Amino acid sequence: MSGAPQIKGWCPGALRPMLSGDGWVVRVRPYGGRLRRAQADGLATLAAAHGNGMFDLSGRGNIQMRGVREDSHRPLIEGLRRMSLVDADASVEGRRNILVTPFWQSGDDTELFAAELTQALAAPDAPALPGKFGFAIDTGRLPVLQTASADIRLERDAGGGLILVADGADTGKPVTSETAVDEAVALARWFMVTCKNHMRMGRLMTAGAALPPGFMVPRQTQSYVPKPGHTPLGAMIALAFGQMTSETLATLAKHGGLRMTPWRMLLVESARQLPQIDGIITDANDPLLRVVACTGAPGCGQGLGPTRDVARALAPHVPCGQTLHVSGCAKGCAHPGASALTITATETAYDLIRNGRASDAPEQTKLTPDTLIKAI
Repeated sequence: MSGAPQIKGWCPGALRPMLSGDGWVVRVRPYGGRLRRAQADGLATLAAAHGNGMFDLSGRGNIQMRGVREDSHRPLIEGLRRMSLVDADASVEGRRNILVTPFWQSGDDTELFAAELTQALAAPDAPALPGKFGFAIDTGRLPVLQTASADIRLERDAGGGLILVADGADTGKPVTSETAVDEAVALARWFMVTCKNHMRMGRLMTAGAALPPGFMVPRQTQSYVPKPGHTPLGAMIALAFGQMTSETLATLAKHGGLRMTPWRMLLVESARQLPQIDGIITDANDPLLRVVACTGAPGCGQGLGPTRDVARALAPHVPCGQTLHVSGCAKGCAHPGASALTITATETAYDLIRNGRASDAPEQTKLTPDTLIKAI
């Protein structure tokens, strides 16, 4: 293929899948950011029956099946409905972009906020938000989702009070457990009235938009660094490039319910030991945790070159504390933000960008997999 990558402006769903190089991509958005054990096991069965048996974890805390055949889409949706994993229609599904902290505990209101926001976004009068507009319920004592994609956030201030935050702003508005979701929807309506041509809250803030009155409480700054290991709630495990087989998912389901994260990791509830399963990462020092790579060619129809084999080869050469992003095209879907090192495939070779995005001007061009090691 040639020319600029096609920007679709929306994310795939279950009811509105996206065609890729290996078939349809069907994204499942678990309610409350959690898969019960039976749901995870059922997803594994459906992927083996209707797709190519591969799953991706997305940067929005969702899980997507790959290689779904067109004639299998309807029975797949029927299976998802039986497991309560699909919305009433595609418009509701498109609005329900809700990221939930994986570290919630029973009684801390996180589940309540997620359920109430889900209901509000399914209402007939819900705002018709842009396709990638999303919410983050980051209501633990300390924020953990500030580096993840979201436009409207619920966080806690330094004193433990709830605040509503517009992405890109340094301050938030005090809210209560009773008003938090209503205020979040009201802020979404304000965005739709104010946004003009901006599709994301951060871009609107950068353009100088003034928030409504009341956004005066300083935000906390995230210090949490995601990594596999033990947590008070269970075992955090990582997946190289966020990908796993249906067999891996079914095996994980035997260890506990799964909480989704935006870090290509899963929190296995109540697991006291890190499960030793082929295809997962439990070592926080594994070099593969320093690299991010999309599907690339030939799995993605827009990919101009292979990505994950390149990323695996380069991972041991990436300095600790840095991230390498290998992108199959200039869209940079796997990591939209800037990275210390970014490699973008072109029609004939690879470009190297430092401290930038996949679409930024390269420092070096026409690199091959062999010359990339020296270049980084």
